Amino acid sequence: MAFMFSILVVASRTADSDELLAALKAHTERHPTTFTLLVPAPAAGPAGREAGKEILERALAAMREAGLEVDGQVGHHDPVAAVTDMWDPKRFDEVIVSTLPGAASKWLQVDLPHRVARITGVQVTHVIASDRRAPEVTAPPVHEKQGLLSPLSVLTWGRESGDRS
Repeated sequence: MAFMFSILVVASRTADSDELLAALKAHTERHPTTFTLLVPAPAAGPAGREAGKEILERALAAMREAGLEVDGQVGHHDPVAAVTDMWDPKRFDEVIVSTLPGAASKWLQVDLPHRVARITGVQVTHVIASDRRAPEVTAPPVHEKQGLLSPLSVLTWGRESGDRS
């Protein structure tokens, strides 16, 4: 029987991204591999865990449809705590962390890929993926129409209405 790699995959908003799926398929082409997808809950509490389950189910379906051997679970809402809770050096050979690009990624702001490498002591592959969620569109704020001398209204602050000194 050939050696089977086991990889812990940490992803949330990018769990069902094309980039992550391509990276996982590329790994299986090099070595027989099983994956465990860890989705940190998007928020604390029951609502966050439910949202995490929806992300997990959608991603597992896409990965299995692509022919990958994968299972998964929802973890703690703090991704570092989620990895710490899940990590078992007897079970996993390496870790893949999938994040949004640059400043859009809260995980990169806390340097998650390097922190996971320090926690686990194994190779961590960082996959930068796109977000499939539609961008939030909001209307611009409506400003009051102000008169020409309205900036001078600050001079009356603190005066009582009858005080004209």
